[in-house]
Amino acid sequence: MTSTAPSSSTDAVSEWLRGAARPIHGTGPAGTGSDLRPLTDRLATARVVGLGESTRFSRQTYGVRDRILRTLVTEHGFRALALQDSARSGARMDAYVRTGAGDPVGALAEAWRPLRTAETAATLEWIRHYNVAHPGDQVEVFGVQPPAAGPADYDAVLTYAAARAPDRLAELESQLTPIRTAHRIDEHIQRHRGIHPGRPFAEDARNALALVESLPADGDAAADHTAALDHARLIVAFHENSVAGRGGFGGDDGGSAQTLIDRYDTTGARIVYWDGIGHTAGTELRTGGATLMRGEGSRLRAHFGADYVSVAIGFHHGDLGTAVAPEPEPDLVDAALGEVDLPAFYLDLRAPAPAPVRAWRAAPAHLRVISGMYDPAKDREARLTVDSLADAFDILVHIRETAPVDWLPEITAG
Repeated sequence: MTSTAPSSSTDAVSEWLRGAARPIHGTGPAGTGSDLRPLTDRLATARVVGLGESTRFSRQTYGVRDRILRTLVTEHGFRALALQDSARSGARMDAYVRTGAGDPVGALAEAWRPLRTAETAATLEWIRHYNVAHPGDQVEVFGVQPPAAGPADYDAVLTYAAARAPDRLAELESQLTPIRTAHRIDEHIQRHRGIHPGRPFAEDARNALALVESLPADGDAAADHTAALDHARLIVAFHENSVAGRGGFGGDDGGSAQTLIDRYDTTGARIVYWDGIGHTAGTELRTGGATLMRGEGSRLRAHFGADYVSVAIGFHHGDLGTAVAPEPEPDLVDAALGEVDLPAFYLDLRAPAPAPVRAWRAAPAHLRVISGMYDPAKDREARLTVDSLADAFDILVHIRETAPVDWLPEITAG
């Protein structure tokens, strides 16, 4: 709701929200009952369902996503889970859920940091159990981003240098050791927290590649040299394509959306796509009120039309582990939804409504988004803006109060 809406329109919207809200009785994956049935039935015919969350640090927003996923798999035939992670990481998860190779925690060892939680491990374990029971009709997991470097790539480069050029090893370590920390805490978050060592990580990565390129590559060292270069180039690409390397959250070239489109066209498997609401929104949007961003969802909407359905999962206030989020600013959609006296609920933005409500749904809207850079003192800056709420999202899920996710042992919330 915007602050410029006439009071009569505001009252009509508030009345509609209270009447149209459908309660959610459980925000954990073990939640049962028919409370989500109308929602999942609404999603059942889509080819791709984007389940976007306003923060990756909430146990409750994760739990609702997981409940929706499980129902779409068991009752509506969805057979793929797409994640905001690299193809290599997705392949490790897929190997576990399809073959039982390793365990869910190990499958997440080199995953993107926000995925390395007990909640994600439980999702993978559930998919594994489902696949064991349905060996001829399995659910796959894949990452939507290109193959990216992981800690093992740094080890491979250092091992090569130790064997072939031990006199250069210390120099190479000085370049790689600081930047591999980005696989635990993203570089832009390190800058935000004041723990960044200074020089851009992409610069150190390029220097490390140049050093490897300068090493002898003749004779029996040729094959090892080529392999080391491949690892070093992946490291460079990882840092150049990071938020810090790109200089912001924009810059999506459409590759992730095309991965989703190609996977559907190739397999015919309907897909549940988990990401942030900035990525799953069905239209372009602005982050921080200024930077234009065209995420994967807008491209999926352009390609699939109504067969792409976008769900935004947000919350009102609560503990996120890294910070406690206060009640939302009054001009945010999250504040309007907070007028509904339910612990958790969902709204279908396509449902019939009176004219003032249709106008509100069609109008520009601000929604809160909380990343690892979130500062409660600057809560007003933690938002995105869409030109039309209903064009961006088909369904809204709102949770009153949140608690933090459970990080896996090697990851701490700080």
